[in-house]
Amino acid sequence: MTTTNTRIAIIGGGPAGLLCARILQRHGLDPTVYDADATVDSRDPGGTLDLHADSGQIALEDAGLMDAFRALARPEGQAKTRRDHHGTVLAAFTPAEGDAAAPEIDRGRLRAMLHANLRPGTVRWGHKLLRATPAGGGAHRLAFANGATVEADLVLGADGAWSKVRPLLTDAVPQHLGVAFLDTRFDEVDTRHPEIAALVGDGHLFAVDGGGRAVIVQRNSNGVVRGYVAFRARPDWHLRAGLDLTDRAAVRAHLLREFSGWSTDLRPLLTDNDGEYVPRSFWALPAPLTWDRVPGITLLGDAAHLMAPFGGHGANLALLDGAELAHALHQEATVENAVIRYETAMFARSGELAVSANDALARFFATTPPDAPHLPPDPAQEHRNYLARAAEYRRRRAEEDHTATPTGARGDA
Repeated sequence: MTTTNTRIAIIGGGPAGLLCARILQRHGLDPTVYDADATVDSRDPGGTLDLHADSGQIALEDAGLMDAFRALARPEGQAKTRRDHHGTVLAAFTPAEGDAAAPEIDRGRLRAMLHANLRPGTVRWGHKLLRATPAGGGAHRLAFANGATVEADLVLGADGAWSKVRPLLTDAVPQHLGVAFLDTRFDEVDTRHPEIAALVGDGHLFAVDGGGRAVIVQRNSNGVVRGYVAFRARPDWHLRAGLDLTDRAAVRAHLLREFSGWSTDLRPLLTDNDGEYVPRSFWALPAPLTWDRVPGITLLGDAAHLMAPFGGHGANLALLDGAELAHALHQEATVENAVIRYETAMFARSGELAVSANDALARFFATTPPDAPHLPPDPAQEHRNYLARAAEYRRRRAEEDHTATPTGARGDA
């Protein structure tokens, strides 16, 4: 069992790091989280997330935060509409009353909720990790951009796609997925953009033209719709096109040319956004990704298994990573036993999902002939699958807990 004087440093104050810290504290441990941001809300956190019953919700339940989550979540946000580029509805899904398989929550609200449920001072803001170096005996020395240095017995790299911790475990680096996104935002959508509000409804709208172009928009809290104008391109596409992304008029003219075959009903999604177009690009680590065990260090969330956003697995796996690692550190006889247990389960789970998510993105943005059959996913079946897997996960874990030794270490440790 990990002792209270084990120095645990969590690098990254996103969902994985904060959730892990919360459960470690519930087990009587004293982790410290280091994050580059100045405060919990100092940057735009992005749009909305669906938290799945078989992963993200299990983690929040373990953390004692399901009531807090339900107070912020939007079950109605599970609604989905898929259209072609002419505006024709191809498929639609409205969640049934009481459907809680994958409610939506704004990223910023989730982060703030997790942070609010940690002991004051747990997160050291303004600590951007520069490097981690072995200090002997499994410990590591951490150097931050603000000049601070600390040593830790266990370093948990929850520092995202461009993790500074990951190179200590693997040479793997993210690869671009060949798709560029422009992040757009529509404020006071019901009054200022009623035509967009009608298109999006309570949840998500996906529109794709079979030529590698798409618009994906989502209802957020407080009358906001956020989303992406997406197309097949390199990360530096705008430089190659001689386009200044701060020149909104020029960007709009470029998009109208690129999406010239799209219905006039859908064009406001390209041109009527409030604020700047924010470039995003999507990257993924090789999948499935594993590494040889290195004492005193491991990875969580995107640092461990960065993948395409299709399927919404990233944040859900990050939360479950944090929960399972925290429980293992409490239950296993040694820190190394705990990390081996965590990594074994994480590798098996994340590898399969990463492959499927990356494949789904490639299919969605594929160039297909106009008469290609349309095979949209079945959200209702997907929700049933989430609930069935959640029940199986709890059953399996109950059996494992039943075989644990009286000291808290599992019988198979």
